[in-house]
Amino acid sequence: MTARLHWTGVRMRTLQVMTDPDDSALRSVTLPAAWDDEAAQALAQITLNGGPVRLAAEAARWVDTIDACPPLPGTPANTPLPGRSLSYLLLMQQMAPNTALWQCQPDQTPGFTIRLSSFVQETGFAAEHFVACLRLACDALRRLHAATRIERTGELPLFDLPAQPEDEAAGLILLTDLDACLAALGLDYDSDDARNAACAIAALATTVARTGTKLSPPPIPESPLLGLQTIASSVCVADEALHFCPIETGFSSPAPTERLLGVETCGLAPAFSPLREDGHLRASTLARLACRGLTPESALALALAGETPLPPAHPQAQATMHAAIKNAVDFVPAMPEPELADLQAKLARGVRRPLPMRQTGFTQRAAVGGHSLFMRTSEFEDGTLGEISLTPPRESPMARGLMDCLGHAVSIGLQYGAPLEAFVERFAYTRFGPAGTVEGDPSTAYATSMLDYAFRTLSEAYLGKHMPDAPRIEPNSEDPAPMLPFGRSSGESPEWKDRGRRLKLVS
Repeated sequence: MTARLHWTGVRMRTLQVMTDPDDSALRSVTLPAAWDDEAAQALAQITLNGGPVRLAAEAARWVDTIDACPPLPGTPANTPLPGRSLSYLLLMQQMAPNTALWQCQPDQTPGFTIRLSSFVQETGFAAEHFVACLRLACDALRRLHAATRIERTGELPLFDLPAQPEDEAAGLILLTDLDACLAALGLDYDSDDARNAACAIAALATTVARTGTKLSPPPIPESPLLGLQTIASSVCVADEALHFCPIETGFSSPAPTERLLGVETCGLAPAFSPLREDGHLRASTLARLACRGLTPESALALALAGETPLPPAHPQAQATMHAAIKNAVDFVPAMPEPELADLQAKLARGVRRPLPMRQTGFTQRAAVGGHSLFMRTSEFEDGTLGEISLTPPRESPMARGLMDCLGHAVSIGLQYGAPLEAFVERFAYTRFGPAGTVEGDPSTAYATSMLDYAFRTLSEAYLGKHMPDAPRIEPNSEDPAPMLPFGRSSGESPEWKDRGRRLKLVS
């Protein structure tokens, strides 16, 4: 493959990664030495084959596919093939294909994801380089669309093919890592200047994607920091005589391509925390500190003195950016709505939610009134309770069977979406034997029943609500067998034995 020649001279390294947490098999992944380990995980996830993965060989598949496509009408005869430039942009982690293009899936929409932060230089935003990258992506997508349109539509080439519809989208261009781009420009995410700059960059991308089509470009807002109006007007004048299929633009959603590019935040989302997962400062945090003339040490000193070196992002900052930028592109990812998510969870009840193959939870061994109880829990992927098991090991078979059936019934209810609060409200503080002092759990001193202890423990572990002990009540002397069916291990109570003897004598 000719695309492999584009990677000569690039320093590579090989990692052993695990793509499935339930499978101990490792895959060998070879990628540039400058890329991090998460990029290796993403590359192994994107690649379909199960053997060793080499970035140069995998990228050659889609690069050579694009190079084999005929050039578009109006392309100069001496224009080089786009494969070399595409390989270079991928190597620099500035642009990467989506999964449909990477895996050469003709039934899916191909596209490219562009990392905005990679176009910020010491002199500011490299608008000319950004436009050139957009032009290359649009040219590659339109070439591929013209060559593979028959495979995507299912038409048979038995007769003369109809002309391509000029309003049919040829692909996608997704922007990502917006917050890191704004930070490198010295802008706070939750500010008017940042929103104007984001709208200007997004509008410029849409203008390039719509150039030469019937669609009119969006207006580019005034942004003195960028000054993109002149560049946008020159783009429209240069290609106004061409008639191409449009390219849709937008901001990306979470996908393996994001990790392949090494972005800080996906799409237009802000970085609410100044720290990475490993505890180090983010690159965007360092950039914003540098714009304020602060070092990490001076910022730490201000924080210890009670001052805030960087203003935190407001919880509504992403919604404000979402509303400001939605008219500059064709689509943006949907905003997370907690109330809607709760409603969807309620509507989804009636469909049983399966537990993961590898489950987490805890096992608690305690004694209530001298009677042992084993309680085990299993959790869903998000840490919520999905299954419980209640076992009184030294009780009668009937008692063990009832407790086991109760645990199964509650587990089925939880997996069908029943709230744990309803079970806690129903079973906490229930009174029946055995009851008394709790041993083995310092958080509870007294329980009115085994179910009282179990569900108050679940409330504290999974709902974050500590329920105090119920008042102690002395056992009723008129009740001849308060522990039934939880009989003592030595057998039946004396009162019950005497009653049985009297029945035999009467018979």
